[in-house]
Amino acid sequence: MIRSLLLTTLVAGLIGCAGAPTLPASDAPQARVSAPFFPQTLHHCGPAALASVLGWSGAAATPEQLAEWVYLPGREGALQAELLAEGRRQGRLTYLLEPSLESLVAELQAGHPVLVLQNLAFGWAPRWHYAVAVGYDLDAGIMELHSGTRQRYRSSLDTFYRTWKRAGRWAVVVLPPDRLPATAEPQRYLRAVIDLEAVGQTAAAKTGYRTALQRWSDSTPARVGLASLLYRQGDRTDAEQLLREALATEPTSVPVLNNLAHLLNERGEKAEAERLARRALREPGPWRDDVRATLEEILR
Repeated sequence: MIRSLLLTTLVAGLIGCAGAPTLPASDAPQARVSAPFFPQTLHHCGPAALASVLGWSGAAATPEQLAEWVYLPGREGALQAELLAEGRRQGRLTYLLEPSLESLVAELQAGHPVLVLQNLAFGWAPRWHYAVAVGYDLDAGIMELHSGTRQRYRSSLDTFYRTWKRAGRWAVVVLPPDRLPATAEPQRYLRAVIDLEAVGQTAAAKTGYRTALQRWSDSTPARVGLASLLYRQGDRTDAEQLLREALATEPTSVPVLNNLAHLLNERGEKAEAERLARRALREPGPWRDDVRATLEEILR
């Protein structure tokens, strides 16, 4: 199987910082997003919030349907991991934002509702709550939320920020795979696409890789990821084209050299495959065992 070596590193965890909120500079001091509202039932703020952002994205699901997948009775709620996983199972790209008010405001300004986690009590005795940010007014110091049974609840920005900060400033946008987050960063975005592929949403992942290449046309990881997906689907021709394009952009990339050597060897083009594998072995990096295995296959 073709190896996507560049795409195996997990993104580092988010960290928090202290201090009162600094209002972000914005060309749009006010913004409002239209997202469906689902009043929560007892302990179902997670399913209700997820149904809202999924509905906005075009994936219709009710809180009751989602609760079957994400609600944990023993915890009387839902964990972030379950919400993210269900978003992916619905064929949507779940993109974890940088933990900053600037990122949240930028997404709302772009028309994207934002799923957020709050702690409505104390750090030592938390009361977790999911809500959907659907607007803001920076001049008035207001954040609008679909929260609990309140539609477009106008929270003071200070209060929102304190409760959000106590929950680690966790925020996610749930998007169709052909739509980039306003704050998209290549590695973080590709991690989200890989997670889509991991739950079997290959069509959505393919769209996600192509969306990445439209934004970052010289992205070797995006080409390697898409080539690997196409290879597994039996499309050797397009996979080879993508790898050759990546090699032209990054001629010393070990994953590209190795994957292209592997593909060509399968097709019987052993001479070129061997040249590529030996080129890969001359490069430093942590993949030498993988490249040696490829070369051994070629020389058999």
